[in-house]
Amino acid sequence: MYGRPAFHKGEMAEKTLNLRGLKCPLPTLRVRKALTGLAPGDCLIAECTDPLTEIDIPNLINQTGDELTETSRADQVITFRMRKR
Repeated sequence: MYGRPAFHKGEMAEKTLNLRGLKCPLPTLRVRKALTGLAPGDCLIAECTDPLTEIDIPNLINQTGDELTETSRADQVITFRMRKR
C-alpha cells in the first residue's frame, strides 16, 4: 500500500556495486556473488578502479554464461553492465 510497489511479473531489477578502490581479486569475487543472487534478466552494474578488472570480469562472464552488455571507462572508473541469464 505504501512505499515502493512490488515488482510485477516480468519486471527486471538493476543493482549497482561500488567496487572503487578494491584490488584484484575482490571486485571479481563480489561480482560473482552478486550475480548468483540475481534473477534471470536482472542487470548488474559494477564500478571499478582496478585496471585488472578489464580482464577478470569479462573472463568471469564467459565462465558463468551471463551477458556483458557494456564496458565503459570515465577517468579512473571502469563500469561494467551485465545481464543475468
